[in-house]
Amino acid sequence: MKRKSLLDSFAVLAWIQDEEGAQVVEDLLYGAQRGEGQIIMNIINLGEVFYRCARLQDLQFARDILERFRLLPIRIVPCPNDLVLQAAEIKAEYPIAYADAFLAATALREDAQVVTGDPDFKKLEHLIQVHWLS
Repeated sequence: MKRKSLLDSFAVLAWIQDEEGAQVVEDLLYGAQRGEGQIIMNIINLGEVFYRCARLQDLQFARDILERFRLLPIRIVPCPNDLVLQAAEIKAEYPIAYADAFLAATALREDAQVVTGDPDFKKLEHLIQVHWLS
């Protein structure tokens, strides 16, 4: 079975802005193109990337990023009702952002390692696998 990596908005934004950890994401993308692993992202976290890019520059920049994103070897995971409720359970139990709860619920459902640099995920390391950017 191929390794499955779940990108957090933190990781994608680091990659877009060429910050620390960008190379980790780059390597995962090249690996996925070569069939060495699979990359997934929850639609909620992609929405996070979109609004943060819009705030960083403007809406057109965010739309351009989204268009380029569609060309990448990343499968977008939808948010059916049961995933929303699982994320709500995680949010109720742990002091993390709601979007992070969606990421954790997706990681559990997809049996994927979370790729992030967000220190909030230290609270969930007993629950999910985390691939730290640094």
